[in-house]
Amino acid sequence: MDPLAPLNPPIRGPRTPGLRRTESGLTRSCRGAFRSPRPLPKSGQADQTSEESLHLDIQKLKEKRDMLDKEISQFISEGYSVDELEDHITQLHEYNDIKDVGQMLMGKLAVIRGVTTKELYPEFGLDMND
Repeated sequence: MDPLAPLNPPIRGPRTPGLRRTESGLTRSCRGAFRSPRPLPKSGQADQTSEESLHLDIQKLKEKRDMLDKEISQFISEGYSVDELEDHITQLHEYNDIKDVGQMLMGKLAVIRGVTTKELYPEFGLDMND
């Protein structure tokens, strides 16, 4: 038990006549099923719309797959291997993680010194585009 609790009673707002706090737990009005405020589409319309939407999504995904396959083929024709590209991507992720840590440290140093990170860049020989 907190020894300071009797000295610091909880702060309560002003009482509003006619309004009372609900007790914890579910009340009768909360036990019913959820009803959306949006009107339900007509039965045939909902099936048709969602089926059209799915076909459109599938078509877009197929187009994207074809585009990516073409890009991969182009990289392979230029002499790159899939393993080499995956390794390069892994290295880029690692570089970005390290850069994020550096930015975080620069930010903390700037706060300690009471300056902006922009003001620290020249001190560490960094370009604003780094």
